[in-house]
Amino acid sequence: MPAAKKTTPRRKTTTPRPAPVPAKCPECDGTGEIRETVRVGARKGRATDDHQSALCMACLGTGHAAD
Repeated sequence: MPAAKKTTPRRKTTTPRPAPVPAKCPECDGTGEIRETVRVGARKGRATDDHQSALCMACLGTGHAAD
C-alpha cells in the first residue's frame, strides 16, 4: 500500500503596509510654492505691493518636509 499524501498547509497572506505619509513642509504648507515680494530699483530695491510665486527652497517644490 502506498504512503498517504501529505497536504501542505495553506500559506498565510499578509497585506502590505501603507507607505508612511511624509510631513508637510512648514515653509510652504505642502504646496511647493511660496510668495515673493517684487522689488524694484537697482540700488535701494524698493518693495512693491505686487507678489510672484517662487519655488520653495526648503523642500525644492516637493511639498514634503526635509528629514
